[in-house]
Order: sequence, then structure tokens, then C-alpha cells
Amino acid sequence: MSDTSAKDYSVPALGKRKIPSPIIMSTEDGDMVANYVNDEEKILYHIEGVVGEHQQVCFDPHELLEKAGPREKIYFNPKHVHAAIVTCGGLCPGLNNVIRAVVRCLWYRYGITRITGIQNGYRGFLPETGFEPLELDPEIVDDIQTKGGTILKSARGGGNRVEEIADAIERMNISMLFAVGGDGTQRGALEVAEELERRKLNISIIGIPKTIDNDFSFIQRSFGFDTAVTEAVKAVSAAHTEAHDTINGIGLVKVMGRESGFIAAHTALAMSDVNFCLIPESPFDLDGGNGLFIHLKRRLADRNHAVILVAEGAGENLTSETGKTDLSGNKSLEDIGSVLKRRIKEYFEKDGMEVNIKYIDPSYMIRSAAANPNDSIYCSRLGANAVHAAVAGKTKTLISMVHDNFVHVPMRVAVSKRRHVDIEGSLWRDVLENTRQPMSMKNQVYIKDK
Repeated sequence: MSDTSAKDYSVPALGKRKIPSPIIMSTEDGDMVANYVNDEEKILYHIEGVVGEHQQVCFDPHELLEKAGPREKIYFNPKHVHAAIVTCGGLCPGLNNVIRAVVRCLWYRYGITRITGIQNGYRGFLPETGFEPLELDPEIVDDIQTKGGTILKSARGGGNRVEEIADAIERMNISMLFAVGGDGTQRGALEVAEELERRKLNISIIGIPKTIDNDFSFIQRSFGFDTAVTEAVKAVSAAHTEAHDTINGIGLVKVMGRESGFIAAHTALAMSDVNFCLIPESPFDLDGGNGLFIHLKRRLADRNHAVILVAEGAGENLTSETGKTDLSGNKSLEDIGSVLKRRIKEYFEKDGMEVNIKYIDPSYMIRSAAANPNDSIYCSRLGANAVHAAVAGKTKTLISMVHDNFVHVPMRVAVSKRRHVDIEGSLWRDVLENTRQPMSMKNQVYIKDK
């Protein structure tokens, strides 16, 4: 048991602070400006609690996340288990690593040898598609962790055909299903689990959250995110070289981030070469006295080159509605990178200033990359903990990491909202400090005079 005796965490100080900071920030919430931090903001150090133990702070058991891991007693008889794995949505680094971890843990730790891979996402359950399931064993998955993509292939759509998927699971006599995918995948998994429950079938549905955008709530970090940032950094480095070595060069890089700009924000922090980081959470104007163009022009006048990093969902007010959605129901977006390239070119041509724009979109190269060592480790642990949960009879549950602990998160909680970059928080504050871009590039400035 960890030491929970009282400790004094107060920080010694030389005296009262009296000098105003030269960093202009806000003291108010809701004004879309990064906030100062005061001495009264605290972080709980001991994050573990034991129900009813008086030496520690007591919590209602419903307020505590259940730790993931193997249980002393399990629900399923391994000899009778038929396990299945499905990967849904777009590609992401680490999918093969998760598949391998699940198969090896099932086979070697629990002696479960009937393992089926469902091909092409939820559509692999639908009889009219004709996608044959793939039998899995440790030999088949032996070295797949070195490759990008998924040996089960992936596809969008089909998750709304709940009764048909449940029919297929029942027909195949599946005992546990591991659903690897994003928000839509997990919503579908929850609905399938509820349908199986209505049929009084004892089938475990365990989700392994996959979103390269890192926008799952209650998930500390999504697998593949670390690799995505690593690959995005390479694109930014190339853009910087192209921009630096020409006349008024502008390197423009677009990365993933439909609703959340975590990849762009982390890449900007990893590469001090980024001068403007544009994300969906921080609206910006192009024209006007505080728009992107005037700041870009000043940057070129000062340094003769600039690098712009933009998330795919940024600048929604600048793009046209396509009126289309993908098979997952996501709104199809006009390419913000192409829009910016065109508008920047038009602006400087009108201004009579020569610029050289190099636009790089590495999105599919990033999605298809093999997982880096950090993600490989993470995927291995996610997969193993998913197996432990399923074998123990847990269901309608995601495997997550919170405060560096693997935990069980109910699916209904995990899909209740998306996570976004807090533009008043420390991450975005650090991005602004690193890029030295304006706090806001809206012509209506919200911050009050200090």
C-alpha cells in the first residue's frame, strides 16, 4: 500500500510577489484566452482510494474508476471460449500491435485457442459483403507489430446495423468481442452489447479506443498518437527546409484533427520551426488588422520564411460545405490546406510580394505508419488488459489509461463527449509561447487591457 501519511506540499517563497508579469494573459474563464495559474490551484497527488478505509479519504465506489488487470477468479471457461477481434474506421499506427497483444494474451495466458478476426470492420459481420473471417493464432500474428495498417483490414460503416451484427455474433457462437475503433465504433459496440443483453446472451464486448486525433474523453492518450506526432514532425521539418531555402518561402503542413487539434499542438511543441499553429478550437481570420495574413507578412519581412501547421478541421468558416458525409457519418470537409494555399497566394499577388508556397499533406503516410516503440508498448498493454477484462466477464467497457493507470471505463461514459484542446489551458499556452504567434488572430480581440 502506498504511503498516505500527511505531508506538507507547500512551496517555500522568498517573499511577496509585487511585479506585474510581462506575459499578457487572462484571469477570467470563458473569454477564450489562456489563463494565469494561481497558488490555490492544486493537483491531488494520491489518486488511489479505498472504500471505507479511514486512513485514506473515502469515496463513493461509483466515483472511482476500476483498475484494469487480471482477476483472481474469471467468468469464462477458456476451453469454451470463441473470441473475436474487429478493427473499424480509418487506419492508425498500432492496430497490428493491439491485434497481436490480444491474440497472444488469449492464447498463452488463458489457453483460449479459438480466435477469429473479423475482416473490414463491422461490415465483416454482414452476410451480403462476403468477407470471410480470418482464424488467428500466435504464428499468424508473430511479426505483424512491425507493419503499419491492420491484417484484418478496416472499413467505415455498418455499425448501425445492430441486429444483424448481433445475429452474426450469435450465429458464430462468439463469447467475447474486442472492438478496436473510435467514437462511432464504440457507440456501435455499446448498442450491439445492449442488443445481446436483451437477447439474454452472456457475451462480453470490450472496446479498445482508437482515435489518432486523441479526442476521446476519459482517455489519457490514444494509441497511435505518439507515432502520429513523430511522423508529423518529419513533414514540418521538410516544410521548414523548403521554406527557408527560397525567397519568402512558406511551408504549409496539414495534419489530422477534425474537431480537436492535439496532433497539431503537440507537433508545434516538438518543432520550434512552426510559426503559426491553426486548430479547430481557436478560430482565426485571414484578412483584417489582426488576421493571419498581416502577421504572416510581418514574419516574412522579419525572417524571409514561415511555417504554418494546420489541423484539417481548422478554419471551418473559411471552407465551403460539401454537403457530404463519409460512411461513419462524419461531415466531409473541404481541404483547408488547399484553401489556405490559394488564399495566401492571392493575397501576396495582390500585394505585389513574391512568395513561394510549399504545401505538404502527410496524412495518409502518418496513418499507415508502423507504431513507434512508445506506442508499441502502449498497445501491448492495452491489448492484454482488454483480454483480462473480457475473461473476467466485464462488458460494455473500454480499456483506458488515467493518471498512468490502466482502468475500465464504461462505454456510455466514454462516448458521452469528445475531448478538445483547452485554449485557456497550459497546452495551448505553451504552443503560443513556442510559436510566438498572436494569442488570437481574430479581428475582435477578447483580452482586456492589463
